[in-house]
Amino acid sequence: MKAQDIMSRNPATVTPATRVRQAAKLMKDEDVGIVPVVEEGGTKRLVGLLTDRDIAIRLVAEGRDPDLVEVRELMSGNPKTARPDDDVSKVMDLMGREQVRRVPIVDDRGALVGIVAQADVALEARDESKVEDTVERISQPGGKHRG
Repeated sequence: MKAQDIMSRNPATVTPATRVRQAAKLMKDEDVGIVPVVEEGGTKRLVGLLTDRDIAIRLVAEGRDPDLVEVRELMSGNPKTARPDDDVSKVMDLMGREQVRRVPIVDDRGALVGIVAQADVALEARDESKVEDTVERISQPGGKHRG
C-alpha cells in the first residue's frame, strides 16, 4: 500500500504571513490539530507546519496577540516529508523515527498533495504489529516534535 492510498488529499493550508488567529480558526473549522504552511503565491510548496501545540506554547503561554503574530514566528520549518508513491511502511518508519503523528506528502517539486496521519495508518495498514510499534515509538517521551 502506498501513501497516496491512505493520505488525506489537498489539506487546507496557510502561508507564513497568515495571522495566527486565522490559522487557529482554520484548524477549528477543519477539525485538525495541524496545518501545513506553504509558500505565498499559490505554489503549494511546503515550508513548514503549525500545530495547535505551537500556538499554545509559543503564543498563548507567552501572552502574545494572535491578531498580530504571523505563522512564520511559530511554525516548525523543514518538516520531514514522504512522497505519494512511498510505501506506507516507509511513512510509518518516518513517524516512529521522528516521533510525529502526521507526515506531509509532497510531489517531486515539494508541493503539498496530502497528509498521512497516525489514524490513517492505524485504519488502513495491514501489518498490525508494525502499527503498534509505530504508535509506541511516536508516543515515547522526549521526542523532537509533538503534533
